[in-house]
Parts: sequence; structure tokens; C-alpha cells
Amino acid sequence: MAASVSELLREIAELDEPLVELHSLKTAVNTVPLNALREVATGLRFGVLFNLLETDDREQIDVCVDILERLLQALEPIYLAQTYKLELQKGLQHSDDHVKVLALTQIGRIAESIDAVVLVLGSLELLKEMIHCIGGERISVANEAIKSLSRIAQNKAGLDALFTTSTLQDLKDVMGINDVVRYRVYELVLGIAVMSPASLEYCVNGSFITRLLGELAGDDVLIRATAIEMLTTLTQSQHGRLYLAQQGIIDRISNMIIGANSDPFSSFYLPNLVKFFGNLAMVDSPQQICERYPAFIEKVFEMIKGHEQTMIGVGLDTIGMLGSCLEGKQVLNKTGTAFQDVLRRLGSISCNASTDLRIRCLETIACLHSLPIDQQTEDLLGMTESWFHALHNHPMETFRSLSMQPFPEIHIGALKVFTAIAGQPWGQRLMISTPGFVEYIVDRTTEADKSSKDAKFALVKALVNTKTIAEIFGNQHYLQLRAYLQEGPYFVKAVATVAVEGGE
Repeated sequence: MAASVSELLREIAELDEPLVELHSLKTAVNTVPLNALREVATGLRFGVLFNLLETDDREQIDVCVDILERLLQALEPIYLAQTYKLELQKGLQHSDDHVKVLALTQIGRIAESIDAVVLVLGSLELLKEMIHCIGGERISVANEAIKSLSRIAQNKAGLDALFTTSTLQDLKDVMGINDVVRYRVYELVLGIAVMSPASLEYCVNGSFITRLLGELAGDDVLIRATAIEMLTTLTQSQHGRLYLAQQGIIDRISNMIIGANSDPFSSFYLPNLVKFFGNLAMVDSPQQICERYPAFIEKVFEMIKGHEQTMIGVGLDTIGMLGSCLEGKQVLNKTGTAFQDVLRRLGSISCNASTDLRIRCLETIACLHSLPIDQQTEDLLGMTESWFHALHNHPMETFRSLSMQPFPEIHIGALKVFTAIAGQPWGQRLMISTPGFVEYIVDRTTEADKSSKDAKFALVKALVNTKTIAEIFGNQHYLQLRAYLQEGPYFVKAVATVAVEGGE
């Protein structure tokens, strides 16, 4: 089959209408294993395929792209750069977006090779074409350009090529096309900035970060919201967080939260302000962030207790994120009665809100109540138990009722809550004291789909893997649960059929 690839290429080069043969070649290259194809492809020239891209025939273009994608993928990056750099650069100028994506993808492969990327960095024209692709109409082309340029910027030579040559002005010129393209460039720059302190310095010196910060004070609330969302990227790195703190940006965003109550348009950007601090707290320190910026956690509580669906959802997700770690749980508990009010509100939302909010609420409740065995001190167990009872007057009965509902996501959400408390002695005591609950756990007929079966199995596994299960549940129930675990989530008991002679 490898030989037929060479033969078909030679045959195609001599034809005026090679569409049939191109389809045959596509089949051939997809049949040959990549390792075997590498030996063939390295000794061939694909110039005829690149030439066949110069047509208005969409089918011919698509088939050629599919073939080239496979053949070029078989080549080593250094050979690819040495042999086809000009063809790839020409592909960036092609009118068809599939050809542009093909070229950008292969340039991205070259950029991942230290030896090969040098050949790209030496061509400013190629870099400029890549930058211009960010400004294209098709998001697929822009995304691939951003991805490949990010790879180029992974070393000093790439940073120099992008930020200390004429390509810097190309980046700024592309930003002027429209708001959407401007934020694509911000996406590229911020993705580079989080790579290292040095890459952040390049981005700052190029004035991109300063310009983005300036958009926080703009009159357009949607642009302001997007700017906040983009800045959240910088919180992913320690040097990015340090920069934001040193520039007073974190204080500034905290003040925006405080001032949101007096801004009638704050609903457009407030969710992103909260998400910014939520991400910051999780990658830094929930305790430090919440104590230094109390307006953040106060606003989250306010959002959950309000009536705006979008705000409630963001508040639920944020509390769930904070409550997923021990430090976050302790921070929430320190707010005292304020969090008790939130817990009661969570109980209400889990039963009475829209389906989407109920699902997110159950996920949040599960995160809040999960407590790994190695963290189970007497105080922490008392804390999660008190939280659970604050949700409803009869929480076990309420969540049991939710677990019996026909909506799969709510059913699974309730099972996740049970799984969260299953590893804690107080949770097990509640389960065994609830009539019919153990029978419900081992009853496989209550789960109709794979996701539900997996959720029930996770609950059983959480119970069996604790040291207290036999003592609290009793040996008979423990053996039932262990048998369930050993049989797996999808076990079906065989039912014997008896043939009755003469029966109809």
C-alpha cells in the first residue's frame, strides 16, 4: 500500500482532472500506518498536492487538505520546516479556511521543536501572516493561529520575534479591526504572559496589559466584563498574581464589587468580578483572599440569597468551589450565622428552583459536605454535620425524595450528596436510621442509565471503604454492600426460565 502512495502521486501529477485519483490517494494514506507512511513521505515531494489547492473546486481542496494533513503529520518537524516552509506560508494566504488551519496546525508542530522553530523565527513574513489570521472571520482559523503563536513564544527567541521586531506593530494593527479581534489578541498575549515572569515582562513592555487594564474603566459594560474575564487568566500563575497585586488591580476589582450596588448595569460584569476572586482564592489562599477582600464573600452570599437566576448560579458555583477544599470550608464556617442563612437558602434552592439551579445546588452541597478520611477531626465532622442539618428540617428524607425523582441529573445530584456524607460516621448513622435507606442503596432497579449506575456505585464504594461501616451498618448490611462493590456497577442477576410442556 505504501508503494501505491508513490504511484498515485506520480499519476496525479500528470492529470488535468485528478479528483478520482485523489480520493484513491486519500484512502491509501489513511490505510498505511503512520510509521510506515513516514518512510514513504520523507522521500516524496508533495508540491503537486499544494498546487492542486489553487482551484475553486471545493471538493478538490477538501480532499487535498485531508491527504496533506496525513502526509505532513508523518514528517518530522525539522524536515517539515526545511522542505515545506514556503508552501505553509502560502497556505496562510489561501482563501479557504481549511487550508489556513492545515498550515497553522503544521506550523504549530514545527514550533514545538527547538531545532525546527528556528527556521520559522527567521521568517518575519510568515509570522505576520499568522498574526493576520487572528483577524480572520472564522474562529477556527483564529484559534489555531493563537495556539501556534503561543507555542512559538515558549522560548526567548520566540518572544523576541513577536515583541521586539516589526511583528509587534502587526499585533497592534490587528487589534484595530474590531472588538472581537482585539480580545483575541488579548487572549494570545495573556496566554503568553502566564508562561513565565520573563514572558509577562515582554507583554507588559509591549503595552498590551496596560491597555487591557484601561478597558476596566470603559463606558461599555460588556467590554468591561470581558476585560475582567481576560484578567482572570493572569491569576493562574504566581507571577501573574503578584503583578496584579503590585499594580493595585486586585484592590481595584474589589472596589468594583463594592460599587456594584450603585451601578444599574452591574449585572453585566458582576459575575465576572466574582469569578475573578473565586479563581484567585482557589489558586492562592481562600483564607487570605476572603479575609483581605471581605466584599467578595459578602457579595457571593448576597447573590445566592437574591432572585436573579444568573447571579444565583454564579454564587452557587463559587461557594461549591470554595467549599471543595478544607481551607475554603473553614473560611465559610467563620462567617457564622451568615453562612447558616446561606445553607438554608441552598436547601430551598435544591427543592424549589429551576432544574438547572437545582442541579448546580446539589453539586455545591456535595462539595461542601465532602470530607476525606485524613481530614476528619472531631471539630470538622461536627461542622459538616451541623451544615447538613441546616439545609432542611429533615435532610435525609428530602434528599431521598430527590433521589427518587425521574429527572436523571437531579437523581444523580442527590446521590452525590449521599456519597459526600457516606465517608463520615454521622452520615452513616443517619443512613442506617432512615427506614428503607439501606435497601434503597443495594437495589439496582432504581438506576436506569449508566450515569445513575455509576453514581450509585460511587456511593456504595464510599461506604465500603470506611473503617466504621461494619460497626454502624451491621455485618449483614456490610456484606450486602461489599457484594455490590465486588459485582461492579452494571451487574445483572441472571433469571432462570422454566419451559412448561404444553404451555402456550
